[in-house]
Amino acid sequence: MSKPKVLISDALSPAAVQIFKDRGIEVDFQPNLGKDKDKLAEIIGDYDGLAIRSATKATAKIIDKAKKLKVIGRAGIGVDNVEIPAATAKGIIVMNTPFGNSITTAEHAITLMLALAREIPQADASTQAGKWEKNRFMGVEITGKTLGVVGCGNIGSIVADRAQGLRMKVVAFDPFLSPERAKDIGVEKVELDELFKRADFITLHTPLTEKTKNIIDAAAIAKMKKGVRIINCARGGLVDEQALVDALNSKHVAGAAFDVFIEEPATNNVLFGHPNVICTPHLGASTTEAQENVALQVAEQMSDYLLTGAISNAVNFPSITAEEAPKLKPFIELAEKLGSFAGQLTESGILKTQITYEGAVAEMKIKAITSAVLSGLLRPMLGEVNVVSAPVVAKERGMVVDEIVRAAQSDYESLITVTVITERQERSVSGTVYHDGKPRLVDIKGIRVDAEFGKSMIYVTNEDKPGFIGSFASLLGAAQINIATFHLGRVKQGGDAIALVEIDGPVPADVLSKVQALPQVKQAKALAF
Repeated sequence: MSKPKVLISDALSPAAVQIFKDRGIEVDFQPNLGKDKDKLAEIIGDYDGLAIRSATKATAKIIDKAKKLKVIGRAGIGVDNVEIPAATAKGIIVMNTPFGNSITTAEHAITLMLALAREIPQADASTQAGKWEKNRFMGVEITGKTLGVVGCGNIGSIVADRAQGLRMKVVAFDPFLSPERAKDIGVEKVELDELFKRADFITLHTPLTEKTKNIIDAAAIAKMKKGVRIINCARGGLVDEQALVDALNSKHVAGAAFDVFIEEPATNNVLFGHPNVICTPHLGASTTEAQENVALQVAEQMSDYLLTGAISNAVNFPSITAEEAPKLKPFIELAEKLGSFAGQLTESGILKTQITYEGAVAEMKIKAITSAVLSGLLRPMLGEVNVVSAPVVAKERGMVVDEIVRAAQSDYESLITVTVITERQERSVSGTVYHDGKPRLVDIKGIRVDAEFGKSMIYVTNEDKPGFIGSFASLLGAAQINIATFHLGRVKQGGDAIALVEIDGPVPADVLSKVQALPQVKQAKALAF
């Protein structure tokens, strides 16, 4: 049997190359190849594995040429340079190394905060120009100041720990951070508006999602105290850059330090040249130790998979064996969609998630299914969460996850129920897989339904009163929105009811607002699966 063959198309540590060789894998180390898409597409068909950093773009075109490829390993957390749907369609595992550069990124945020407080780059440039402007650079102490951490996961919690060592007070906003976890790491959990109101420094450590895009915009800045300083080492797009410049010009914001930008490479940006802004070229993970860690980790993971079939830190497949996959696959799809349904409706901190397995599914490998539930649940808020990382992310935030296994107690051969308990409410949703292999919603908050998951849906809770269905359908019709399926359910006549509607295409915001304004409606949400 021939040795597996791996192509390394980016600059990885020589130690990673040695790991592949020591494990009996043939390695082709071409650190500059990733910049040449045509050449990469020409030769990729000869390899079983592709190890990359950020320079290589694993596009659908390249993946299509990868006839033998079994695994793509990304040394680092971000996989936006890999077309994951294309890889998944070809059965290629995509792995990343989500925790190898956490300390380095956290340290960079702290470094930028200190540099911002004392205007270090500006003072350095002035002094080296021979000006000696001692009275010009009047900084501020950080001791006793309040640091607001937006996103208190792996990196955010390290930043909080370092800040406390510098004698700062730390307040944190993270919908998935439990009060118990907040207490353990010594931060005060607050709502976002409260953080804006109290923080002297604000540092961002959240993924870029639809919910977090422009989380700091003009309206948010207006809620902040005058003289606030803002640090972003997470993702470009979390801050409205033009709104920030306006606030810097008005001196409402005293300074900003950015390592990430909306467009990268950032050769031109509205922040550049402002006297109170510090910019670095996405250096969050750029230390010798971090580069070594992620390179070694990806080499070990890829070797394990190619030699033994073991899967770890995969972003597009759970850790299961080839024998288990056919049975588990439809239930993993169901679980992820049940979690996503609950996650898209959840807007406050999750204290506990309870997953109940009944019937035949209870005898399967439920850890993989639970991971799929958590992945769907957390992704609407946290973005870069997959079936492997989701349990770790949930644990970091102090979320209690209970699994309950029962013999068949329902009308279904298999039934999965996801119950989410937040600081404000409890919500349950149940689903099953029919003999056609398609996942179905069968119960929402105790109301029986029978609905497939559509790509775009509108979920409505309403009072069961005459006229609602007609008004709702007429509103969609007037907006030229075609209804694919329409599912209704109620507790009792005149009581609480639900409507779950699949439509052709995304839900326009103005239409959703009109649905929410209908007199019988208690809640209306646009859902995407």
